[in-house]
Amino acid sequence: MSSKIFPSEIQVRGWEAAAATVTAEEAATTTTAWTVWKKSSMGFVGSDGFSVFDGEGRLAFRVDNYSRRSKLLLGELLLMDAVGRPLFALKPQILSIYDEWKVYGGGEERSFEGKPKSHLFTVRRNSILRHGGEDAVEVFMRHRRGAGCGGKAADYRIEGRFRKRSCEIRGRDGEVVARISRKKASQPSVMIGDDVFSLLVDPVVDPALMVAFVVVMDRVC
Repeated sequence: MSSKIFPSEIQVRGWEAAAATVTAEEAATTTTAWTVWKKSSMGFVGSDGFSVFDGEGRLAFRVDNYSRRSKLLLGELLLMDAVGRPLFALKPQILSIYDEWKVYGGGEERSFEGKPKSHLFTVRRNSILRHGGEDAVEVFMRHRRGAGCGGKAADYRIEGRFRKRSCEIRGRDGEVVARISRKKASQPSVMIGDDVFSLLVDPVVDPALMVAFVVVMDRVC
């Protein structure tokens, strides 16, 4: 793999101060092809997470240093931009039989003043059982009046086989707004594992939102 996808330890330590990073605002307008690496950008032993790179190989989004423990012990995950600014807090709902996650703006579910943070959307399976090995996940945005999980139409649907890195993310009208697919190496002799895959995003949707969906899909699938 090239150093842009698998950076060296020197590059990792220098990310926060590097000029070659991309802000969330830039990401929303400049790049539609992303490379997802299922590994924390931090160099800690035993760390886990996600690093997402733009088409130029620059770090754009990350989830750092969370444990692969049971979600009963996990707590929330924090999706950040390249320099560590929190974008979404993803929190599993422990008692949900549908593997439901609630996603909040910024950091933790509550601010330092104890006030609830904004609940932006909910992600959940559309069924307790998987059918034919297929994954089906629904997303309900909170900004839409009457939105919720109680019989309302989902704003996004994610369908396919996530473990096989073959999924489509569709909007309310059924249009494909993003695709998850296997990463193809530039040289046939190079093998790429399932921990590196591609995320293709329509320019009209927020890539940070699609990355948040990917992180949740990794947990529920």
